[in-house]
Amino acid sequence: MAFTRQLGKEQPYIAMGIFKIRLPFVHYKWEWSEAIQAILMCATCLGAIPILTDVLGVSFELAWSMVIINGLLYNAHVLLGDPVVPGWITPSIPLTIAYLNEYALGIERIQALIALQLIIGIIFIVMGVTGIAGKLINIVPNSIKAGILLGAGFAAVMGEFKVGGRFGIYPIAIFIGGIISYYILFSNGFKELKKRSGLAEILGKYGMLPAIVISIIVGPLFGELPIPKIEIGSFIKIPQIGELIGNVSPFGIGFPNLDLYIKAIPMAFIAYIIAFGDFVTGEALLKEADEARTDELIDFNSNRSNLVSGIRNMIMAIIAPYVTLCGPLWAAVTAAVSERYKDGRESMDSIFGGTGTYRWVTFIGVALVPIVSLVQPVLPVALSLTLLVQGYVCARLAMNICRNDTDRGVAGVMGAVLAAKGAAWGFIVGIILFVILSDFSKHQNTKIEKEMTE
Repeated sequence: MAFTRQLGKEQPYIAMGIFKIRLPFVHYKWEWSEAIQAILMCATCLGAIPILTDVLGVSFELAWSMVIINGLLYNAHVLLGDPVVPGWITPSIPLTIAYLNEYALGIERIQALIALQLIIGIIFIVMGVTGIAGKLINIVPNSIKAGILLGAGFAAVMGEFKVGGRFGIYPIAIFIGGIISYYILFSNGFKELKKRSGLAEILGKYGMLPAIVISIIVGPLFGELPIPKIEIGSFIKIPQIGELIGNVSPFGIGFPNLDLYIKAIPMAFIAYIIAFGDFVTGEALLKEADEARTDELIDFNSNRSNLVSGIRNMIMAIIAPYVTLCGPLWAAVTAAVSERYKDGRESMDSIFGGTGTYRWVTFIGVALVPIVSLVQPVLPVALSLTLLVQGYVCARLAMNICRNDTDRGVAGVMGAVLAAKGAAWGFIVGIILFVILSDFSKHQNTKIEKEMTE
């Protein structure tokens, strides 16, 4: 039985420096609503399998093992006191893929990923230890940040519609699934419908899941996907640790050369800037939840979240390098959990119960043979829908960041170059355009006026 929280205090924990250890059933209660939703949504986590098989050339079984290990590490956040549902660095996926495709398929490409993920892990940890993340993100100009997001959005959509892309293989399933995803997630009409319809409200809570379910039905009907066959097999998949060490771990294939680390720095920096937006989003979501409830004090510490994200990336890099990388937040699900949390203690005792239960169940779900066999045929379509949605979100956020026409112009050109030529070229073009087009005298005059009024 979980410890009882005193009114207005933090959920019980074991103190360990900046970390606050919380164990399921001991320091927080199990939340069945999140458990049921997680069983269905683990299909999104399994969407990493086609990425891993396509980009790294590993087998389905080996990629599945990598997903299970990553799923276990997701639980590190709640375990160490970070009250969020973590995920991938999703907007960077198309950029990461484009970067890795510059290297030959095989050991060279895997080592390039190892170098990239190790550097990202180090960046996260340095930011967490020093606390300079906020200062860094303020230094990066809006036009550059927008260009990064726009490049990620372009790359995501272009990758699906290019020759040989997934849309050409599963056009009907992706088209119908994409329309449903966009309607449920972004339509103002659907937002109004949720106020009048209980069914629409329920569908809205599950995000992209209805679209994935429809694709499972539509794909086989039009001959684009095989009919799912539920298999029992051994029931639980045990990760193939030995094969992982031998085929993808640096302990088996060797650590990257210095030049791979150097070449990975621009891409690592871009991935961190993208991930930093998740810290801001997570803090905002939890602040709203904290203000809605007076019975629990929620402690969100971005330094702690940086550290846990860094630890996850470092571990994955040396055991099972992960193309989607390890990000600090699955924003859609964290938002869904926090919304139910706002309904009161009767609905959810603690925010840690909701986030902790969700990630433990997704970890269990991705290891269950019947669930994986059910969703296996639709994984490429589910991945395509995820990237199409990500493309929309990145483009929208990029436009919101821009403050003037110069920002929009720099972001547009930088984004196009970044999507077409990769992170290094995108950064170079973006910085050059920012330097030659920005009115620094205006910025300086504004700074002087501010100093004079203080």
